[in-house]
Amino acid sequence: MNAQEPAPTRRGSTPEELLTVPQVMARLQLGRSAVYDLLRTRQLASITLGRARRIPVHALADFIHTRLEQEAAA
Repeated sequence: MNAQEPAPTRRGSTPEELLTVPQVMARLQLGRSAVYDLLRTRQLASITLGRARRIPVHALADFIHTRLEQEAAA
């Protein structure tokens, strides 16, 4: 593998983009506590790298899709 080529991932041919908590806060227009509550209750999947939390873009998309389905069913 060339050093400039991205490493393949399980979900596709491009590396998984990871978001920080502030990035998720901005995308969802929520406060820090609300985002950490979603992470703590495992409604929003994340990984921990050292002391840093990172949220895969697909996890955020899955969360939004699930919430939309829940709202439609209500």
